[in-house]
Amino acid sequence: MDEQKWLAERFETHRTHLRGVAYRMLGSRNEADDAVQEAWLRLCRSDTSGVKNLASWLTTVVARVSLDMLRSRQMRREESLSEHEPEALLIRQQGIDPEQEALLADSVGLALLVVLETLAPAERVAFVLHDMFDLPFDEIGPIVGRSATAARQLASRARRRVRGGAVAPVPDLTRQREVVEAFLAASRSGDFEGLLAVLDPDVVLRADRAAVPAGVSRELRGAPVVAKQALAHSRGSRFAELALVDGTVGIIAAPHGRLFIVLVFKIRRGRIVEIDVVADADRLRQLDVGVLND
Repeated sequence: MDEQKWLAERFETHRTHLRGVAYRMLGSRNEADDAVQEAWLRLCRSDTSGVKNLASWLTTVVARVSLDMLRSRQMRREESLSEHEPEALLIRQQGIDPEQEALLADSVGLALLVVLETLAPAERVAFVLHDMFDLPFDEIGPIVGRSATAARQLASRARRRVRGGAVAPVPDLTRQREVVEAFLAASRSGDFEGLLAVLDPDVVLRADRAAVPAGVSRELRGAPVVAKQALAHSRGSRFAELALVDGTVGIIAAPHGRLFIVLVFKIRRGRIVEIDVVADADRLRQLDVGVLND
């Protein structure tokens, strides 16, 4: 068999794994594909006759490429969240299925992708490689340019950030989760009565200027009105996920792992009494988003 063809076949057996590594580091399907393609090019240019574990070698290459991409991203001027709307439109125009992107993100967890976006590049790489792919720290250290001990500390810091700063007692979080899950499920299924069941009759929904078009009311009152509004946005709710928001259970939407909109709830006696819809970039940056453990 031709050596190049043989090498390509071996590479293809690892492509899914490599794409998973890159996606968790980069939070972008396109960038993950770029990182995997770069790994293939480096494989073609390298003498791998002495490589005993090709999967490990390729994982290291993808990790280093992803780290370079993360550092380059960090050096560029931070994009405003409003600039992601044209990107989402462009994706639809180019024929990339947003539901496919959502499924890929769901395999990781939108909340986790959001938190990973807040980490320094080396922290993100160390956490992903160790906590998600069980790579030992003595192998992670050289990738991030640190000792094994320093790599362990990077992953530890990232782990604390991922877990979030929950301030509500666990029983309260459990009750909050039940109510917010019911709200999201009813929104997705178009269940008007289900929404009324979790909304307080006098519920108030408030949205910031970035969340609603100009001229549209930013405050809604009453369960029927708020329920109708939730149903009007039911299509978008398919791509939403529960997360910890400032220590309580909320809902986030995060295309490509970048926080786009957040619903913050106030719950009293098992009913939602207030919903705060946050889409303003400055306000979003001030929110502490964490992963809601199962």
